[in-house]
Amino acid sequence: MYAITTLARLCRSRLWGAAVVAISLAAGTPAVVHAAGKTGECSPKTARTAAQKRACATPKATKAVATSKSGAKRAAAPPAAREVKSTKAGGKAPKLAAVDDDGPAAKKVTVKRVVYKNGKRRVVTSYRTVNFAPQAPERLSAGRAFGLHETPDALALRSSVAYVVDERTGESLFDKNSQAVLPIASISKLMTAMVSLDAGVPMTEIMEVTDEDRDYEKGTGSRLSVGSRLSREDMLHIALMSSENRAAAALSRYFPGGRPAFLAAMNAKAKQLGMNDTHFNDPTGLSSQNVSSARDLVKMVKAAYQYPMIRRFSTDSNYDVNTGRRELHYVSTNHLIGHPGWEIGLQKTGYINEAGQCLVMQANVDGRPVIMILLDSTGKYSRFADATRVRKWLMEGGGATPQRTAGTTPTAQVATNNGHAL
Repeated sequence: MYAITTLARLCRSRLWGAAVVAISLAAGTPAVVHAAGKTGECSPKTARTAAQKRACATPKATKAVATSKSGAKRAAAPPAAREVKSTKAGGKAPKLAAVDDDGPAAKKVTVKRVVYKNGKRRVVTSYRTVNFAPQAPERLSAGRAFGLHETPDALALRSSVAYVVDERTGESLFDKNSQAVLPIASISKLMTAMVSLDAGVPMTEIMEVTDEDRDYEKGTGSRLSVGSRLSREDMLHIALMSSENRAAAALSRYFPGGRPAFLAAMNAKAKQLGMNDTHFNDPTGLSSQNVSSARDLVKMVKAAYQYPMIRRFSTDSNYDVNTGRRELHYVSTNHLIGHPGWEIGLQKTGYINEAGQCLVMQANVDGRPVIMILLDSTGKYSRFADATRVRKWLMEGGGATPQRTAGTTPTAQVATNNGHAL
């Protein structure tokens, strides 16, 4: 009786399974084919032969086979996995290697660390897999984003903006995009210095670096750690010579009325000098909202040159300070300082991604005092190379006839990238 009942159940299961497959094929819907009389669940306990046990041990995704209307079969495994066969003799069961074609590339790296056990030094090696995200696209400066670097000029300069003026006569000797308004990075510190000196506060006052002086916009670091204590004179010195950002920030914070009053004074000073294309948003130049034009910067350089302390500090090649914790040695960010043949009366460098490499100088070239403005140059040393080209051109008789770029250049506004001020 038991055998007859079991046989009847098997027959019903086979007929029911065949009916489901037939209906699915007729409707054009892929159907999953399982073993007759089973629900598709498999376990090693129910497997009888060695082949069945291996099949049960294989993940379900590799066993399921879909049948299309045309009768063709395809694996139903997820696209994120593919079968990798063993290369060892005797061959083991197939393995699945995770592959994500759309995700970052994976790489195994070696990690070594030193441990001490029973007083003995040992190097323990371990391995971990890391993912490498695709490289971010190059971030363009504001000048490059507006195509200013494509403007041709007679000297083939790398700078998007170049403006050279005879300091005595105010005559324009070389003009390339001088009206473009761009971020000026740490060139801003010339205005920071003038406002600090105009306040008439004691230069011997000790100032302490705090968390308020840290860079929360770009996330840049500084050699001046929080808690460093320097005189106002030392802060001004390294801010101008070595473009120390926390020193400039501290100068603004110790200003009468605090940093808001200092920024107001910077913009008021710019307006007083007739710098109508200029705006300051912070005292360091890390903000891309610190913008100006080459024509305005000539006015700022002329004004800053009237301060003997700014001339001396900005053209110093190196300087040592004592922060109360340690001695720090600073050097100039301008590679032309002390270079044979150069007679520089005032200078300031600047760099953030939005501004590119910048340089402003007052220099005597062949006995002629000139002001050079170079903005948005590409390459670490290109601004200095451009200045050298301009100097050579002047010494060879250039400037007798003013050089101008063809056409009118549109005003460039601010891009939104990150970087560091110099």
